[in-house]
Amino acid sequence: MLETISRRTLFNGALAASVAAAFAAEAKAAPPAQRLSAETAVLEVNGRAGKVFRLLDGQGRRGIRLAPDERFRVDLANRAAEKTIIHWHGQLPPWTQDGFPWPQTPPLSPGVVESYDYAPIPGTFWMHSHQGLQEQSLMTAPLIVRSTAELREDRQEVVLMLDDFSFTAPDELLARLTGGAPSAVHTMARRTEAVPAPARNAPAPGMSMGGMPMSSMTPQSIAHGAGMAADLNDIDYDAFLANDRTLADPGIVRVERSGRVRLRIINGASASQFWIDLGALSGRVVATDGHPVRSVAGRRFPLAIAQRLDILLDLPATGAFPIFAQVEGTRHRTGIVLATKSASVFHAADAAKPAPPVDNSLEERLTAMRPLPPRPADLRHRIVLSGGMKPYSWSLNGEYWPHITPLMLERGQRVEIDLVNHSMMAHPMHLHGHAFQVIAVNSTPIRGAVRDTVLVTPMMGSVRIAFNADNPGRWAFHCHNLYHMMTGMMTEFRYRGVPA
Repeated sequence: MLETISRRTLFNGALAASVAAAFAAEAKAAPPAQRLSAETAVLEVNGRAGKVFRLLDGQGRRGIRLAPDERFRVDLANRAAEKTIIHWHGQLPPWTQDGFPWPQTPPLSPGVVESYDYAPIPGTFWMHSHQGLQEQSLMTAPLIVRSTAELREDRQEVVLMLDDFSFTAPDELLARLTGGAPSAVHTMARRTEAVPAPARNAPAPGMSMGGMPMSSMTPQSIAHGAGMAADLNDIDYDAFLANDRTLADPGIVRVERSGRVRLRIINGASASQFWIDLGALSGRVVATDGHPVRSVAGRRFPLAIAQRLDILLDLPATGAFPIFAQVEGTRHRTGIVLATKSASVFHAADAAKPAPPVDNSLEERLTAMRPLPPRPADLRHRIVLSGGMKPYSWSLNGEYWPHITPLMLERGQRVEIDLVNHSMMAHPMHLHGHAFQVIAVNSTPIRGAVRDTVLVTPMMGSVRIAFNADNPGRWAFHCHNLYHMMTGMMTEFRYRGVPA
């Protein structure tokens, strides 16, 4: 029996075939998802073996590297013996792919594979666990998204990942700070996961330093009180690592004679801030937290926890050129060595004198290459950073995670946040899912850098940031000192209509 076929049927059939062919071609052209494995390993540090976590790509390298215009298509396999969840720090994915343990996005159990697929923004980023204290055990890695413009520079890329390291278990480190038992600390760390709808039962706002109301204290009384000085380092670490190595056996990066280098520096430390010292070299900072800035020249730059710097270096003809990272308030330092072929490499020791506290001296000089378009703020909000070493607890507006009041946002708003530090420690504050511009430091307006992490200096230091509410979801806002975050210094920015 002959079947009658209409012209429309022929057309629709041809169209369907062409669409199917197009999808098939696209699927064939799309590169396969990269494999990222969370696992455990043994790392030798100063001649002693320590158990650490690793985030390794399919080639066994630490982290992920993407070509220009390549999507972030990653299959994360949890090969560790415990749950984990990985945050793509500084990237702007949909909130359910951000890697934070909300009830809607729980941690990955051992053996589970989770797939991620979003359009990344180019620049120097990193990844780290947001599960308990795993970050301290080096569940951290670079996330480099290259751009076509960077490739045209024809510069050698050198990634420098900084970590702080202790042979002591992270639970024990936090127990020493809080005065509690490691088992109790472990339970507290688990309580920060899959937090339920917030409830307000926190201590009264603005209380710290033995209960004295910070709102009644002047900057002078904080700075010049009896025996008072800014606190710097919570933990006495066993080592500081640059690409997994110490200065006793530094990493050697071979460079060309008169080479041109883009140095990507990532502070992946859990609780340590550094001064970057280029030694005999002079460099130009051209990006902060992955976002381009107008070039700032120098030899020494502050780098807070979780921040990144892209520095362009034009090397002399031959030689060995150490790049140091010195911990604030100490003589301790780590680093790598850039060396031309056959150049003699010497092993450096700790610095001759302690480094000063990391500050916002660079922040005040930065200017964004792509600033936010000028517009009035639709929402202004003030957040007071408080807390102290005894008792060891840290808060935002007097609230301690998870008992917080979310800041509710409407899509399309221009939001300005004033961060005021009433404590004796600096706090590197990080916002998930958004890039913000720094628009004032210590009440002085600037047209500053676009970032995802900004340092708020102690003793009444202040920073104002602005961002566009253009990524609906639930977003964490917290101090990136791991131990401050774990003892309460975190809150939520939530868009209206997004369920808790």
